[in-house]
Amino acid sequence: MRYVWATGSHQGRIRDRNEDSVYPETSGAGNGPIIVGVADGMGGHVAGNIASALALSTATQASPDSDVETVQRLVSANEAILERVREQQELSGMGTTMTLGRFLDDGTLELAHVGDSRCYLIHEGELRQVSIDHTVVAELVALGHLKPEDVDKHPQRHLVTRTLGLGPVKVQSETLSLEEGDRLLFCSDGLTSMVNNDDIRRIVTAGDDSEATVWNLIEAANSAGGVDNITVALVDARA
Repeated sequence: MRYVWATGSHQGRIRDRNEDSVYPETSGAGNGPIIVGVADGMGGHVAGNIASALALSTATQASPDSDVETVQRLVSANEAILERVREQQELSGMGTTMTLGRFLDDGTLELAHVGDSRCYLIHEGELRQVSIDHTVVAELVALGHLKPEDVDKHPQRHLVTRTLGLGPVKVQSETLSLEEGDRLLFCSDGLTSMVNNDDIRRIVTAGDDSEATVWNLIEAANSAGGVDNITVALVDARA
């Protein structure tokens, strides 16, 4: 399988710095295996930008061709943050989400995920969230205590239940078999908190190339208020 990818990140209209990180930092194309990921440093915490950058650099340190599993990459990222905090106590409290995908040459996607950054699959024009939000409201919805339509109004909608860097962590994993024409979207919640799924689907199925689509999504989030950092990675599966 051949892949075409594009990535972009913007600090938004309100925040004074960008605590998100994305990998790769530039667009490209090639046969698998490739690695793509998004990390969102914890807003309001110490050095979220350091946490997200350190986590992604650690998770992507081993070559995509290596036998290092995607879940283990996130576990190593978690350990790297904890080690940095032990060395620099002033960084205590920093953390990050991460959604990381390893795209293999046979069309397999190995996904690992912690937090509320997301991965969507766009297949034949339909948008489906593959990752599970590790948030208080997502757990309330799963338990039947909150209706999905009430999530956006809930006062705890931004509280995450799993992050890298704050102790032992349980990593969610998924494996997908991709088909030619599939599109994968990785993003921080700076996009999804500003742009609903219907509008995301409209933008990613508009027929634009990967680079244009990434920046159309970022612009949509900024036009809706841009209250958080916005990071997007898009991967197209080709024959």
